[in-house]
Amino acid sequence: MRKLLLLSTTILVGLVFLARLFYLQVYHGASYSILEDTAIRKEYNYPKRGYVYDRNGKLLVANQPSYDVMVIPREIEPLDSLEIREFCDLLGIDVDTYEEKLQKAINYSPRLPSPFVPQLSKEDYAVLQEVMWKYEGFYIQKRSMRAYQTNIGANVLGDLGEVGQRDINRDSYYKMGDLIGKQGIEKSYEKTLRGTKGINFIQKDRFNKNIGPYKNGLYDTLPKPGKDITITIDSELQAYGELLMKHKRGGIVALEPSSGEILAMVTGPSYNPNLLVGRERNKNFSRLFRDTINMPTYDRGLQAQYPPGSPFKVINALIALQEGVVDTNDRFSCRMGYYYGSRKLTGCHHHKSPVNMNQGISQSCNAYFVNVYRRIIEKYDDAGDGVNVWANHAKSFGLGDFLNNDLPVGRPGRIPDGDYYDRAYGDDRWASTYIVSNAIGQGEVEATPIQLANMAAAIGNRGYYYTPHIIKDIEGDTIPSKFKLPKYTSIDKEHFEPVIQGMFDVYNEGTASTLRIPGIDICGKTGTAENFIKIDGVKTQLTDHSIFVAFAPKDNPTIAIAVFVENGYWGSRFAGKMASLMIEKYIKGETTRKDLEKWIFTHSLENEYAKPYSGEPFKINGETQLQVIENYATID
Repeated sequence: MRKLLLLSTTILVGLVFLARLFYLQVYHGASYSILEDTAIRKEYNYPKRGYVYDRNGKLLVANQPSYDVMVIPREIEPLDSLEIREFCDLLGIDVDTYEEKLQKAINYSPRLPSPFVPQLSKEDYAVLQEVMWKYEGFYIQKRSMRAYQTNIGANVLGDLGEVGQRDINRDSYYKMGDLIGKQGIEKSYEKTLRGTKGINFIQKDRFNKNIGPYKNGLYDTLPKPGKDITITIDSELQAYGELLMKHKRGGIVALEPSSGEILAMVTGPSYNPNLLVGRERNKNFSRLFRDTINMPTYDRGLQAQYPPGSPFKVINALIALQEGVVDTNDRFSCRMGYYYGSRKLTGCHHHKSPVNMNQGISQSCNAYFVNVYRRIIEKYDDAGDGVNVWANHAKSFGLGDFLNNDLPVGRPGRIPDGDYYDRAYGDDRWASTYIVSNAIGQGEVEATPIQLANMAAAIGNRGYYYTPHIIKDIEGDTIPSKFKLPKYTSIDKEHFEPVIQGMFDVYNEGTASTLRIPGIDICGKTGTAENFIKIDGVKTQLTDHSIFVAFAPKDNPTIAIAVFVENGYWGSRFAGKMASLMIEKYIKGETTRKDLEKWIFTHSLENEYAKPYSGEPFKINGETQLQVIENYATID
């Protein structure tokens, strides 16, 4: 009996061992991951990030070596106070910062590496590498950081910053301390540019000391570099636009109508992209971001929603022709404005009356376009239906919605519809006379500069546009197909010619006649947008915004552009000059209107922005600014 019990016990124990061994080798072994093995240390080799070139092959963004001091808290050998101070002196930090960084690393993980002092220079690395053996638990990891070969286009190029916990949760590729694109193309094309990290697996002994490559490096992988990209920006045109925008606030967006490629995307004020590289990155970014007066990190070309002003009149002209409510010969009287009964709904500057469509566009007659707009709305029995038809036509030009481009920021603008006004006034309690400001690009209509540039491109193309985009070529890959497909407006092609002729006459005999460029047929439209804010609850008018949209040449245009200058008085004063110069610079490669250029370079709007109403900042279009309160006549 005892022999049977002993035999049974032996067999049972043996079966338990066999079952456990089977589980470990078959079931558990199948789920084993070398990445999760705490006995093996993982060292990441960071890939070369892809280079960035402009449309003409000029290198804009390269890489430079960077060195991170990494820490594994569990492996730190105790240091006395003198050793800690010496280490801090080498790292350029104080003891309190040392303790804070160490605690942060412990909170992240005692056994996993995390950055302690990132992005050391080559000089700092040369000093540190000689003494790092003294500091167990710390090591230096090499990788690259950006080296901008230019001082322009910060809003276009973007920058790299350390990943946050949200980035890590969203994509397992990232670990604490990794860099990720934060703005511009660095953000839009992060996965294309970043490449793939390589990994070295290091075997550790029972004392947690490194003893060499795990299985002689069998599982080690090499980093795969990111792909180089070519962007659509013309860096010379971009630099010239930023020069024109100096001492001013606003946005310039230039497109190639035949492709939708963005030739220039200027925001003012801007900053040097090199400020956001290296150990000073966070401090410099905080300084830029907290500048609530100039707002250099706010891309006005993509994010600022402005009243489009008189350039929007050409959209109303096209809609009216499509809806058949006017023809090019219909004339309307102008008595220095539009009157509804005895009430003046909008003013207008002096010109001959009555006015037809060509004159209405070239002389920018407000009264003409209020009449046109009312006819569009009143074609339908219900004002809401009329506004919906009008809104759908306007939206077909890419207005009032995101353009579905490849830019990381943007705002949709606004084209109000019938529901919008029902909410504002109540159902069936409003009429066309309530909303006539939309006729002249004021009222509830808002657009971003990139939308206005796209609108100009669609008109220059006689009814279609390509989605504006920043990518031109990806190494070994193709750009998204959506950028190669034309989008058609709701306006028939034949209606564009009279409107384009009116825009051409803006330069010949109209509001931009002093801005003609020799040898280039430019079609444009000046604009002046009234600028109101509330100060202590009182609606107050500030200096008008200056707006200009154009395309050139008249036939088969190669550039379409929108310029918006905050508090720039009227359309031809600042924006018109800048647009004409940009067009000439792009088409000819040089500028001949040195009189316009000199005027722009010698006229600043800093005084306009600096004169406070009470010494405190206030908000305009969601931006905190200091502005002067003055009233100017609206002059296109």
